[in-house]
Amino acid sequence: MSPAHGSDGDPEELPVLSVSVLQFGTAHWELDHILHRGLDRENGYQLKLKLVANLPASHLAVTSQSVNGAVADLLWAQSRFQAGTPYLYVPFSSRIGDIVVAGDSAIGSVADLAGKRIGVAGGPDSKGWILLQNVAALQGINLAQSTEVQFAAPPLLSQALKRGQVDAIVTYWHFSARLKGEGGWRSAFGMADLLTAMNLDRNLPVLGYVFPAGWAENQGPLLDRFAGSLQQAKAELAADKSHWQRLRPLMGSPQEGVFTALRKGFVAGTPAPLTDQRITDLYRLLALTGADPGNLMPSELFYRRQP
Repeated sequence: MSPAHGSDGDPEELPVLSVSVLQFGTAHWELDHILHRGLDRENGYQLKLKLVANLPASHLAVTSQSVNGAVADLLWAQSRFQAGTPYLYVPFSSRIGDIVVAGDSAIGSVADLAGKRIGVAGGPDSKGWILLQNVAALQGINLAQSTEVQFAAPPLLSQALKRGQVDAIVTYWHFSARLKGEGGWRSAFGMADLLTAMNLDRNLPVLGYVFPAGWAENQGPLLDRFAGSLQQAKAELAADKSHWQRLRPLMGSPQEGVFTALRKGFVAGTPAPLTDQRITDLYRLLALTGADPGNLMPSELFYRRQP
């Protein structure tokens, strides 16, 4: 029996879980795989996707309760908690970003960035930029003062790097993968190296699926089923490359080098199970990136599937 018909009963009778997702976002890859393989029905629920064009639209969908959940980063979930609207956080990815330079660049460490032109994806509150500054400070370097920094959207930064307008960019992992897949560009070092420098676990889920805590409180079995299908999807996508050919259009139909880099990058971002220590490290990361240490998300808002 195929996974698409692996559950008993009429699919219409299954509980529905609706999730907002960026049409060309990385989470869509695994959610589309779940639907294609029938992993939702196999796990006893029906997944419905609301495709949106940008992150604000996705956040609006979940805050307005037009969907049950959406993808958001850890800082967004923490900011909602501080605002009095807590969300349950289900780990999605540990990919925090990358520092990309030209293949022939001499930059290979944080110290090498002093005196250089750096492009940063997002704004001054970018997790990557804050981490980079913290690690530099441990080495006695004030990056904000010793570098020329410009903040911009990731596609613009990639173009600036190609034109030689910046020496390095701090960007999101999938933009890094596209650059490296094209050839001529490399990682100076990864964000995971910065976590290690701060004595934090390298495999922290910095992106997650978020669900309003009030709603999630009464939906434990449904969320367990969703988490089970996510685990299956990640395992299948890691084990069998053939699944990715069907997903290629969702990835922008990239050329082979970029396609391979995106596939490998996504699989590498599979987060390890949350433990007490990893949650402690998430708290440290939140504090490092500006959250109020006295008002952090309680541990029960970090989803951990019960055995």
